[in-house]
Amino acid sequence: MIKLYACLGSGNCFKPWLAMHQLGISFDLQLIDVLKGEQKSDEFLNVNPIGVVPYLVTDSGVGIGESNAMLWYLAEGTKLMPEALEDRAEALQWMFFEQSKLEPFISPARFFTTILPTERENRAKDIEVWQASADLGLGRLNAHLQGRDFMLTSGYSITDIAMFGYVHVLEEAGLSLEDYPSVARWIGLVSETEDFVPLADLGTKSSKAA
Repeated sequence: MIKLYACLGSGNCFKPWLAMHQLGISFDLQLIDVLKGEQKSDEFLNVNPIGVVPYLVTDSGVGIGESNAMLWYLAEGTKLMPEALEDRAEALQWMFFEQSKLEPFISPARFFTTILPTERENRAKDIEVWQASADLGLGRLNAHLQGRDFMLTSGYSITDIAMFGYVHVLEEAGLSLEDYPSVARWIGLVSETEDFVPLADLGTKSSKAA
C-alpha cells in the first residue's frame, strides 16, 4: 500500500492526500510532527534522508518527494491527469508557478501569522514582504481565473489541486480573498468537486480511501 508521510495543516501535504481521496486510492497515512522535529528523527531519516514532508512511498517501495511530483505520479491514467499534450504542458507551467510564486510566500506568512502566532510580531517585517510577493502571484492567478471554472479549459485536474493547497488558506497568511474575487469563486468550485475533503480533515478522516 502507498504510504504518505505528512504533517497536519500543511498545504503541500494536503495535495497528495486530497488527490488520493478523490481518486479512491487506499493509502497509509503516517503523521509527522514537524513542530517537535520528528522529520529529523533517525526513524524518519531512514525513510527520507532529506528529512522533509510530504513524502510518498509507492506500493513498490519507491520514494517520491515534492508535492507536485506526487500529484503527477498519482494522477497518471486517471481523470485528474490532463489528456492533451498542450494541457499537460500548461499544467506543469502552473505547478511550477505555484511552487515559485505562491507557496514560498503564502506558506511562511501563514506559519508565523496563524500556526505560530507567538512569533508574529518578531517576524512582522518578513510577513509584510511575503504578503507583498504573494499578492503579485495571486493577482496573476486571479486574472487567469476570470471567466473560467478551473485552471485548465479541459476541466478539474491536479493543476487545481496543486494551486489549491496554499491558495485556499491565503487568509491565514493575513491576505484577503476580497482582493481576488475570481480566486474566491474558484476555491468554492474546487470545494464542491466530487469526493473533496477539506484540509481540516487531514489526520482525522480515514487514510484508506473508499
